[in-house]
Amino acid sequence: MEFVDPEESVEGFRRRLAVAAGFVLFCFVLLVARFVWLQLIQYNYYKTRAEDNRISLVPIAPNRGLILDRNGVVLARNYSAYTLEITPSRVANLDETIDELAKIIDIQPKDRKRFKRLKEESKNFESLPIRNRLTDEEVAKFTANRYRFPGVEIQARLFRQYPMGAFGSHLLGYIGRVNDRDLEKISDRSEEDNYRGTDHFGKTGLEQHYEFELHGATGFEQMEVDAGGRAVRTLARTAPVAGNNLTLTVDAKLQEVAEKAFGDRRGALVAIEPSSGGILALVSVPGYDPNLFVDGIDSQSWGELNNSADKPMVNRALNGAYPPGSTFKPFMALAALESGKRRPEQAIADPGFFNFGNHTFRDDKKGGHGMVNMYSSIVASCDTYYYMLANDMGIDAIAAFMAQFGFGSRTGVDIDGESEGVLPSPEWKQRRFKKPEQQKWYAGETISIGIGQGYNAYTPMQLALAVATLANNGVMYRPHLVKYITDTRTGKQTLVEPKPIKTIPLKQENIDVIKKAMVGVNKEGTGARAFAGAEYVAAGKTGTAQVFSLKGGQYKEGGTKKELRDHALFVAFAPADNPKIALAVLVENGGFGAQAAAPIARQVFDYYLLGKVPNKPAPSDEAAVEEEVNE
Repeated sequence: MEFVDPEESVEGFRRRLAVAAGFVLFCFVLLVARFVWLQLIQYNYYKTRAEDNRISLVPIAPNRGLILDRNGVVLARNYSAYTLEITPSRVANLDETIDELAKIIDIQPKDRKRFKRLKEESKNFESLPIRNRLTDEEVAKFTANRYRFPGVEIQARLFRQYPMGAFGSHLLGYIGRVNDRDLEKISDRSEEDNYRGTDHFGKTGLEQHYEFELHGATGFEQMEVDAGGRAVRTLARTAPVAGNNLTLTVDAKLQEVAEKAFGDRRGALVAIEPSSGGILALVSVPGYDPNLFVDGIDSQSWGELNNSADKPMVNRALNGAYPPGSTFKPFMALAALESGKRRPEQAIADPGFFNFGNHTFRDDKKGGHGMVNMYSSIVASCDTYYYMLANDMGIDAIAAFMAQFGFGSRTGVDIDGESEGVLPSPEWKQRRFKKPEQQKWYAGETISIGIGQGYNAYTPMQLALAVATLANNGVMYRPHLVKYITDTRTGKQTLVEPKPIKTIPLKQENIDVIKKAMVGVNKEGTGARAFAGAEYVAAGKTGTAQVFSLKGGQYKEGGTKKELRDHALFVAFAPADNPKIALAVLVENGGFGAQAAAPIARQVFDYYLLGKVPNKPAPSDEAAVEEEVNE
């Protein structure tokens, strides 16, 4: 039997107790140190984290700015409508709830698809639309059954609307759902915070170019949320600021008159105020209804627009590049006067053709026009005169002079995506073609340049700018659609000041020669039938641009497929002695300029200068065809 020393036993116990006490004290010190770290040193950090979990910022999208014409007519606005919205965090079974809602409200598969996409992009406590633009009957049905759908509410929202429908669609453009490309633009301008909660973005036209003016400033609500992310109450609210309003230089009624003048024909028209560069009308027909795109266009409507042979989505005024035909001749004549290659009274004998090497360039009039001076060359639109002139001037001189009027360059109009067109030159040809034999400029190619054919290709906007500059005696203004921008907060209007881009150094006596001849076009020449009986004096020039080569044959409109018929063009300004309006008209496959394009210009001038509203589209003057051929 072994005996244990009591004192030794007590001593061992004391040692174990001391170790245990030390361990407990150590743990307590660690705990206190952790408390100090969390409660004192890291206090601000964790307080912020807690507040972030408790409070969430919910964006409030601003009202988009209005677009108005020069007279205050609203062209793009917002209207209020009821939407059926779901807050996902407050709904136990989302799919089942939507199925039940569909029994009392018409919810299409596209609505479900859009809602699903919005849910993926949004926070759980945000209210998301499942159906837009509810009818009064649908609102009443839901209200009667509201008790069955916790987390589902009816909200009033603003929607974009274009009251004129398809009229002016290419200048206004449209808005659509924000996509990745739009997000890049937003990021480039560091506007991410301002676009939180915004679903739409300008896609084309003014809606695109002035997106960041029209958008406004996003507001926010500070929402207190629980641990499940459900909204408890609103703590604070910063109201959104509506976007700025745009007042245009465009006359909405003139725009409507111009578009209706085309009837069912394809084409474009640009009308400019020469003294300021303000665009009075910008037409591209056929157009489209921009209202279709606001909530996302359906596949059937998109297919009809995208697959149409008439290409209604193409802005012909800015993106269509066409040979200018004989509308190029006044500028060629002015170049000849300025360079000293021709005098106004200097005449040539026109046999009806011009031989260059082994090729014969033919005039439209068989047998020719006889003796032709500069005045009659423009009035009668004599091709032979300009074949000879182009050969005498050479391509370098032609290109240098025409570049001053903006041919072959973007005009800088405030719509994105403008085409450059083609001002032919040896340098252009070297850039355009890769093979050495294609890059060489041949002297024979210069001949057709003189009558606005060959490689020449310009937009109706470029033609309108050139004729407006001529009407304004060489003073060029940048064409623009916006007259001023109104700040919706202060009411301050920021004007788009009309400042000349440049003044082309031209002799006034030479300009007067060309203007006199262009007046003669509408009095005794190819535009006389269209402007018979006009109560004002208009200066103009008809043009006809070949779509395909005749290879020495004779053009017969009736025996040519519609898509291969010549384009009809007309440029003009009025009144001739004090121009208030200058324009360019293009009718695709319209035939002769005097036949299809000039009558459209007459209706536009009659309305703008006299207030006459036509009751039907401009007629196609068949009698002018024979007259133009035989001038």
